[in-house]
Amino acid sequence: MEKLNEMITAQLGPMGPLLLVGGLGLLLVVVTLPFVLTKKQDPLDKLGAYRKAAKAGTPEQQSLRAGNKNDKLEKYSSFLEPQNEEEYSAVRLKLMQAGYRSKDAVRTFHFAQFALGLGLLVLGVFYAIATSATGTPSTQALILSVLIPGCIGYMAPKYWVTKRLQQRREEITNGFPDSLDMMLVCVEAGQSLDQSIVRVSKEIRVGFPALADEFEIVSHEIKAGKDKVSVLRDMAERAGVTDVASFVTVLIQSATFGTSVAEALRVFSAEMRDKRVMRAEEKANTLPTKMTLATMMLTVPPLLIILLGPSIYNIVETLGKFKM
Repeated sequence: MEKLNEMITAQLGPMGPLLLVGGLGLLLVVVTLPFVLTKKQDPLDKLGAYRKAAKAGTPEQQSLRAGNKNDKLEKYSSFLEPQNEEEYSAVRLKLMQAGYRSKDAVRTFHFAQFALGLGLLVLGVFYAIATSATGTPSTQALILSVLIPGCIGYMAPKYWVTKRLQQRREEITNGFPDSLDMMLVCVEAGQSLDQSIVRVSKEIRVGFPALADEFEIVSHEIKAGKDKVSVLRDMAERAGVTDVASFVTVLIQSATFGTSVAEALRVFSAEMRDKRVMRAEEKANTLPTKMTLATMMLTVPPLLIILLGPSIYNIVETLGKFKM
């Protein structure tokens, strides 16, 4: 320590040790300051502040929820979100059925439409300017080169959501009979309907994640204390599939009239299996009709060439000899 003290004194002077200790302290303050500033507020302090604001009746009451990731778009909500309640509900339901269940899904959807439409419109303007500088295109071509990219950008999010909705409905429809069979096994094994829903949501996640998400939401809402009838009806509305709506109706009627849930599941699961077989047979029956055009286009022309080609060649050769 004496040698270290002598080295510091030789380098920094008589006040060297004091300056070194002060510098280390300042460095520690600088390092810990970002962690202190970014420290999250204690939930109890947050609750107390909210109660004080509520008692004071101030219009700006603190929210108990975590900060939203899309707060930047909130100030444009009047522009991005439909002001008509029915239109907003329709868009919200469509996005939920497509798998977008966040609170800001409608706002983000309309922002994507606006941003893509405007961005591709600007690109179309630049393309029109570039083509007009290199040549003399017609006015109609310039207008189309500007409007078509803008329309594509505006319609692309709607097309994406529609395709996602169709794929999700198809996935739920394909996996629903298997989930009913598994639920029937769980109920007959002695589990309650709530426990069987939790088990089915875990087992079918690998093959049918969309259906597993719906069952998981149902289990969480039931655990939270929500009415089971409302939970099941919300599930049918989110899924948008006729089979799920029929299943919900069967469960509600079974709970209302006091009949056995296992018996209702057995009958309904058998019906769902029959419907799946009927759907497969329907697709198999429509396959020859869909293949007719392709068969005619790919089979008939080569066959005509093979059968009529030599005869046409001989006729042409004969006509050539007669002319000579």
